Amino acid sequence: MSKMTVAEASEYFKVSKEAIHNRIRRGTLDCVIEHGTKFVVVGETKSEPQATTTGNDKYYSYIEQENAVLKAKISELEGETRSLREQREQMLIEEKVKIEQIYKERDAQLKSVLQVVASKFLTHQNVEAVIEEAVATESVNEVFDDVIDVVDEHDDEVVSLKQFLKLKMYSKKKRNKIKARFEKKMFDDERILVKKGKVYLKPNHFDYGDLIK
Repeated sequence: MSKMTVAEASEYFKVSKEAIHNRIRRGTLDCVIEHGTKFVVVGETKSEPQATTTGNDKYYSYIEQENAVLKAKISELEGETRSLREQREQMLIEEKVKIEQIYKERDAQLKSVLQVVASKFLTHQNVEAVIEEAVATESVNEVFDDVIDVVDEHDDEVVSLKQFLKLKMYSKKKRNKIKARFEKKMFDDERILVKKGKVYLKPNHFDYGDLIK
């Protein structure tokens, strides 16, 4: 009977150190601890368990190898995931830059068109206001409708309901309520003018206090 360290026992039995520890846990190898060091006790009678546990040792060795392969694969997949994430973020940044450029070009073109059209019908101050509103709201059709309203109505005392509510600086919620009242009475109230489906008012001639409350 002799004592040897785990490393020596590993060489002696031709297995890994982990296999030696597994044998100690299973009780197929005896061990003693002296001065904090673990020693494997090997005797003449302990050579037989080596043969009976060879299958298990091979199994544990196989598991260790598989674990190593899986760890390497996981590391590789994490690297690929990180690379794909970085590529996606870069693509998003590039798309954002493209979109911003498109909007800049659109704003420049819109301002140019409105400058030509609106300047023929509105004062300089109103031109600037119309252009800024169009660029901010992206509602080009509404802006041209405002321009057309001014051109169609030669009577300076006539103003569209939309323009009238804008001048009053009402909240959006209140504007919607007032608009609904006017639309309800648009064909029954002589104070309300209707042209091409749009409502017009004459604030200097009529009092609309009952509808604007």
